[in-house]
Amino acid sequence: MEFKQLEITPEGNWFKRLYYSQQVRKSVIYILIGAVLGLVFTYFAEGMQINNMNSKDIISNVFFGAFFGFFITNSPCARNKC
Repeated sequence: MEFKQLEITPEGNWFKRLYYSQQVRKSVIYILIGAVLGLVFTYFAEGMQINNMNSKDIISNVFFGAFFGFFITNSPCARNKC
């Protein structure tokens, strides 16, 4: 019997594999966009300067926008599993 030579290449660091994953990159980009849009929404909805706003409101809206960006990329419908 003849067997083919099996070539095993090292996969590298788990962090590099995770970082270079297309899904992770897309999620991080959408989370950042959502956070910025949450801050912009707070700025225009309140109608006052950012330095006059309550930090609690800013943080909550940034987290809400970031969660919305995360949900858009990781929902079942985003991955065509509806």
